Amino acid sequence: MPGGDLVAVWEVALSDGVYRIEFSHGTTTGKRVVCVNGREVVRKDWMFKLVGKETFTVGSANTRATINIEALSGFAYEYTLDVGGRSLQKFIDNKAHTTTTWLLKVDGEDCRVVLEKDTMDVWCNGQKMETMGEFVDDGTETHFMVREHECCIKATSGGKKKNGIVHWLLMDGEKVAALTQ
Repeated sequence: MPGGDLVAVWEVALSDGVYRIEFSHGTTTGKRVVCVNGREVVRKDWMFKLVGKETFTVGSANTRATINIEALSGFAYEYTLDVGGRSLQKFIDNKAHTTTTWLLKVDGEDCRVVLEKDTMDVWCNGQKMETMGEFVDDGTETHFMVREHECCIKATSGGKKKNGIVHWLLMDGEKVAALTQ
C-alpha cells in the first residue's frame, strides 16, 4: 500500500472491472508510488523534480493512464488522471456512450455485466463472455450464460433518432435495470 504520502485516489470503471488507483507523493523526498487495486505498479524514490507525469497501464486491455503532477502555489500540488488519452471525466463521459453496464445478483453474488456497444463484446466480472448474436424482428439479441442462468442483451431502435439504439439485459427472462452513468 502507498503509506503516509497518499495524495489522490480515483476509481476507474473499465469493461473488465472497476480499478482503484492510488497515488502517493512524498513532497520532501520526491517519492512517487502508484498502486492499482492495492498492487504497486510504479515506484520512484528520490525524484528531484516534484512535478511531472507518471504513466502506467490499467486493466486487461492495458489502457494507458497518466497521473499529472502540477505545482499550484508554495508547496501545494494538483493531481489529475488521464485515461486512454483523455481527462478522467471525458473518459467517463465517452464510456457512458460506448458501454452499458448492469449490476445484478446471481446466486447471491454481485455480478457486473458490461456491453461494449462498438464491438458487442460482453464482460462479466472481468471475464469476456462467450456470446451468440442473432437478428430478430425488432433488432438483435446477444445470448450468453452466467453460471447456469440464460442471459440475453436485446438491442432495439429507441423509436426516435436521438434515442439511438436501446439495450436491455434479461436474465432468465427477467429484465435487469441498467446502471445510470
